This record gives sequence, structure tokens and C-alpha cells, in this order.
Amino acid sequence: MKQKRIFVGKVSSLAFPNKGTVQTEEGDVVVKNVIPGQTVSFVLSKNRPGRKEGRLLEILERSPLEGRPGCICHADCGGCIYQTLPYEEELKLKEAQIRTLLEGFLKNHPDMAKEGWFQPILASPVCEGYRNKMEFSFGNEYKDGPIALGMHRFGRFNDIIDTPDCRIVSGDMRMIRQYCIDWARRLGLRFYRRQDNGGYLRHLLLRRGVRTGELLVALVTTSEDKPDLTEFTEGLLSLDLEGKITGIMHIVNDSVGDAVRDECHELLYGREHLFDEILGLRFRISPFSFFQTNTLGAEILYRTAADYVRLALGSPSGKAGTVFDLYSGTGTIAQVMAGSASKVVGIELVEEAVEAAKENARMNGIQNVEFLAGDVFAVMQEIPDHPDLIILDPPRDGVSPKALSKILSYGADHMIYISCKATSLVRDLQSIYDAGYSLVHAVPVDLFPQTANVETIALMSKVGD
Repeated sequence: MKQKRIFVGKVSSLAFPNKGTVQTEEGDVVVKNVIPGQTVSFVLSKNRPGRKEGRLLEILERSPLEGRPGCICHADCGGCIYQTLPYEEELKLKEAQIRTLLEGFLKNHPDMAKEGWFQPILASPVCEGYRNKMEFSFGNEYKDGPIALGMHRFGRFNDIIDTPDCRIVSGDMRMIRQYCIDWARRLGLRFYRRQDNGGYLRHLLLRRGVRTGELLVALVTTSEDKPDLTEFTEGLLSLDLEGKITGIMHIVNDSVGDAVRDECHELLYGREHLFDEILGLRFRISPFSFFQTNTLGAEILYRTAADYVRLALGSPSGKAGTVFDLYSGTGTIAQVMAGSASKVVGIELVEEAVEAAKENARMNGIQNVEFLAGDVFAVMQEIPDHPDLIILDPPRDGVSPKALSKILSYGADHMIYISCKATSLVRDLQSIYDAGYSLVHAVPVDLFPQTANVETIALMSKVGD
């Protein structure tokens, strides 16, 4: 097999989502997971006219921007690529990427944006230990190596590296992870291998209530072996934690895929959920409930979105207008927005999520929110309310063109688009522009410090409003 040529170059700039331009003697090459100023080695993965892409091999020289030391797994894990940057520099990079991306769209649509449309990035209140949910995987760092519990090695899906020093989870989560891997090694338990569809241990799923201090532990295994989990449970409960474990679960997943799934489960201790709070509202969270992974950052995200609702509806301090929260999930956004609108209607296809949303609303004493289960567009056609404002918080790939066309045909005066992948937002902006909306405000919100991810909130209003 012909060996690929190794290139060396310096990173000159960065474009979202973290695509670095590396200067070489043979021209510029796009390489991901780098920082401006670094000297890196890479091999070409794509070589098309006017578009060369490379796969990062090694960071040969650090960037002058770097200063903060990374965790011991930083180079191997690759998840927290900005970990070595001072947080102020990380925020500058993220803000510049989002602004450049949006300005690229507006360059061809100069009449869409209103004056002062872009607002400075909003920082996370904490940049370490912020994650309230983590999925660790069992595996080994190399073939036939000892069992490990942590994250996938960067660029090597089958390799798992131990992550005892992970900086984006709390000390309690690190302690629980360490206990679990020590327990597995002591008992000589095998991890699941897709190649031969054998083994027991698959994942460790942890959730934390940042405001409440509650912890939920879920051990995910196959049904191959059935060791007594009494010792496992008692050991967890004996740990000297800052928070309190309120639930321990054993989840069985025999599927071939790597995703964490619940085919059946048993409760080993406590309850199958925990509670956490956002902006004074209390939410019940199960192992698979959607809840923003950065609780304190989510408060900034939702507070900003609520400010946009009040601005759009012309009610700086009170409640006015009807808001539709489409794909509302367990109703987090809808309940936060209830303080800024006369009525909020959340529509969600998954009935279990709707029931959870109703329960949370009852718990919080919110009476101006209605949650409906069913296909979004079928439900919208049946209810008498007409939205003054629609909130969209789609998955990373954005809204499908067919769905977005139907949403826009409803003709709401205002829209708020909360995006976890700004390139999807920019793609959808074309349809939004064609439907007669202007871009009033856009602001990046950093919910994922040390990583390349960042949220963006955009407020659009019908032209003339």
C-alpha cells in the first residue's frame, strides 16, 4: 500500500465549525481541530481543485494563543480542542467564527439584517465542570489491552481512553467514574465488543442536578452476564461526594449499535430521575430526558431568548402575545417563555415527552402553557390559536426544508431560531429570507466551553414589523 505523504504547515485562520486553514508550500489546506498559530502535520484526505482537506496527525508547535495546560487526556481525546486556550481567547475565536459565517450569508442579502443585528458572545458562567450529563464508554486503549472507561480516542472509534482528569465534568462525576472502572477491573468483567457481539459492560451514564446537587447513575450492560450488583450499589453510596446520589439504575442494551439505549432496566437504589432548576423553575430529569448539558449556561441562553420574546412582542416588562414552541420536548423552553408571553403552546410528537412537560408545568404552577402531542403541522391546523411568535430549537442538522416551508407558511410575525450548529442556521436563513423576514438580532452563547461547539440565537421579524 502506498504511504500517504505527510504535510507540515501553520494554521493561519479558523472558520466554523473549527475548520483551520493551514498554509503549505503547495497551497492552503483545510484541517479541523486546530488553533490559529499552531504548526501541524497532516495527510491529505481530499484533493479537489480549489479545495484540499487534510486529516490532522500531530500538533508540532503550540500557538502563541495557548497558555492553559490541558488535562492528561487532552491530546488523545480531542473533544476539548480549546482546552489550552485562556477562556477570553476561546470566546474571541467562537464569536469571530459565528459572525464571519453570518456575514457571509448577509453579503448576498444586505437588506435582510437590521442595524446592530450582531451582539457580542455571551460567556458561560463556568468553563470547567459544567456538564450535567456524561456518557462514558467501556473498552480498551489498544487491542487486547486492559479495560478502560472514558472517551473514544480522537480519530480511532474502537479505542477508548481512560479519562480520570476530564475537566468538563464535576469532581463527583470523576470520582464515580473511577469507582466504576476499579470495580470492573477487580471483578475481571469484560466490555462489549461489537466484532464478536460478546461482553458485558457498555456505558456509564451520569446525570447531575447542578442547582440541587442530585446525582443519577446508570450502568449500561448487555444481558450476557448477571453479576450481583449489590456490592456495586453499596460502593457507590459509600463514596465521599459533594452531591448526593438519588438514583442508581441498571440498563440493559443488547443492540449492536454504540448508542445508549434502554431495552429494559431495573432500579437498584432510590428513584429513576433527579431534579434540577433553571431560572427558578424545577424540572424532573430521567436518564434520557433532553436537558441542556450546561445548566448555568442554559439560564443565559433562555434568559436571552425570553428578552427577545418581550422585544418582539412589544412588552418589555409584562406578558403579551401567543408563542408556539415547536418540537417542545419536555417543555423546558416553553415554561421559561411563559413569563414573557400571554400564552405558550408547546407541540411535540413524542407523547412521553409531552406528559413530562405537563408534569413539570404542574410542579412549577405554570398555567399559561399548553402542551399538545402529535405531528406539529397537523396539530397547528387544528388549534384555534394563531402564533405571534414561533420558537424553533431544532437538532444539529436544522429543520428539514419541507418542515421549514410549512412553518413559514403559517405567517407568524416573529421567529426565534436557537441553533446548536450555525451552518444549519445559515442554510435555513435562505428560506426565512424568502418568506419575508429580516434578521433583528443574532448572538452566540457559549454552552460548551473548551470545545468547538457554540449555540446561536437569532430573532427574525416579518419585514415591516
